[in-house]
Amino acid sequence: MTRKYFGTDGIRGRANSEPITPTTVLRLAMAAGQRFRRGNHRHLVVIGKDTRLSGYMLEPALAAGFISMGMDVDLVGPMPTPAVAMLTRSLRADLGVVISASHNPYQDNGIKLFGPDGYKLSDEEESAIEALMEAETDAGDYAESEALGRATRLDDAPGRYIEFIKQAFPRGLRLDGLKIVVDCANGAAYRVAPAVFYELGAEVIPIGVQPDGTNINRDCGATSTSLMREQVVVHGADVGIALDGDADRMILADESGAILDGDQIMGLIARSWQQEERLRGGGIVATVMSNLGLERYLNGKGLDLVRTAVGDRYVVEHMRAEGFNVGGEQSGHIILSDYGTTGDGLVAALQVLAVVVQQNRKVSDVCHIFDPVPQLLRNVRFNGGAPLEDDKVISAIESGEALLGQSGRIVIRKSGTEPVIRVMAEGDDDKLVTGVVDDIVTTIEQAAG
Repeated sequence: MTRKYFGTDGIRGRANSEPITPTTVLRLAMAAGQRFRRGNHRHLVVIGKDTRLSGYMLEPALAAGFISMGMDVDLVGPMPTPAVAMLTRSLRADLGVVISASHNPYQDNGIKLFGPDGYKLSDEEESAIEALMEAETDAGDYAESEALGRATRLDDAPGRYIEFIKQAFPRGLRLDGLKIVVDCANGAAYRVAPAVFYELGAEVIPIGVQPDGTNINRDCGATSTSLMREQVVVHGADVGIALDGDADRMILADESGAILDGDQIMGLIARSWQQEERLRGGGIVATVMSNLGLERYLNGKGLDLVRTAVGDRYVVEHMRAEGFNVGGEQSGHIILSDYGTTGDGLVAALQVLAVVVQQNRKVSDVCHIFDPVPQLLRNVRFNGGAPLEDDKVISAIESGEALLGQSGRIVIRKSGTEPVIRVMAEGDDDKLVTGVVDDIVTTIEQAAG
C-alpha cells in the first residue's frame, strides 16, 4: 500500500499540522497498541522526547492512546533516541516511542517507533499500523474499564542510560587530561551527554544545554557546527563533539576546529576494530551518500564498503541481515551493533576517544584517515509533480554520468522528510563535479516550474 504517514524515519511534519496533530497521534498510538498487544502479560510502552515545545502536546496524546488499549506507559521525558531504544529492551517493553524531529527546527516534530527488540519498525510493520489507523476502531478493540493502562514517570532513566553509555568505553581507560567541548543542540542529550564525559574524567565545556522549547538545533548541534568549532579554539580544547536534537548522530571537530564527519569516524572505527579483530562482515555498511574516498580507503585495508539507500534504518537492516557490526551515514549516524540497535552519538564518540587516548596523539593526527574526493550536494525544493521523470532531467543526469565516467558518481534522490530533491555528485575533478551538479539542478528547477 502507499504509505500515507510514515517516511524514511518515522512520521514527521510541522507541529499541530497533519499528520503531527494530537488527533492523528492519538490514532497512531491506538493502532500501534493494537498491533503490539500480544499475549496476556501486562503490556508496556516507553515514551521519550526531545525538548521541543510541541512535545508537551504530543506526549499526552500518545499516552492516552496506549492507555486506552490497556498498555502501561513509562514516561522518561527528554532523552536521546538511542536511550529509548535501550530502555525498551532493558525494561522488556512492547514498544518504544520517541517524539522528535531529529535535526529539524523546533516548528517540526515527529514520531519514531521501536519494537520490543529495540530496533526501528520495518516498512511492513509501519504499513500494518497505517492500515489500522485508517480502519474504524471497533468497541472490542478498546480495553475494558478495569484493564486500562497507567502512566508513570521513570525517574531513573537518565542514570540508567549514563551507566549504559559508560560501559561502551574500554575498561581501564579514562578521559583524564582531555578537554572536550560538547554541543548538545539544546536537545534531548542536554543533561546526559556532559555527565558521561565528565564522569569518565574529562574536562567538559558544555554548550547547547539551555533548551527553552524553541531553540533546539538553532545555530548549534551537528547540523550547525560553527559555535562548537569556535569554542574548541577559544578554550584550547582537544576535541569538539556536536550532537543533533535527539543525539542519534554526532559530528567531531579536531583541536583546530576542523570538521570530521561520519565517513571519517566510520573509517577510524573500522580500522581500529579490524586491528583488534572485532570487526565483523569484512567491512562496513554505509549509504549511497558516503564519500568515494572512504570506499577507496577501506578497499586499501582489505575491507568492503556496502552501500544502502539513505536512512540509518536501512543501514541497520543490512547490518543485521549480513552480519556487520559497524555502519552509518556521512551525516554522523554511526551504528555499532555491539552496543546498541540504532545510531548513538555518545557511543560513537567514545569509540573515537578510546583510540585518541590509546595512541596519545592529537585528534587531527588520529582521526583524519583519508582525503575525501571532491563532493557537492545541493537541494532543490519543489511543489509537487515529478520533475525527475522529465525527459530533460533524465538527459542531464545521463550526460553528467558520462562526463564523470568511472572516476565519479551521481546520486539523485527525493528527501523522505521534506519536499526536496537532493543532487549529489563526486569525482576527482572538483570543477567537473560542480559543473555537473549545477547543470542537473538548473534542469530540475526548470522542470519543477
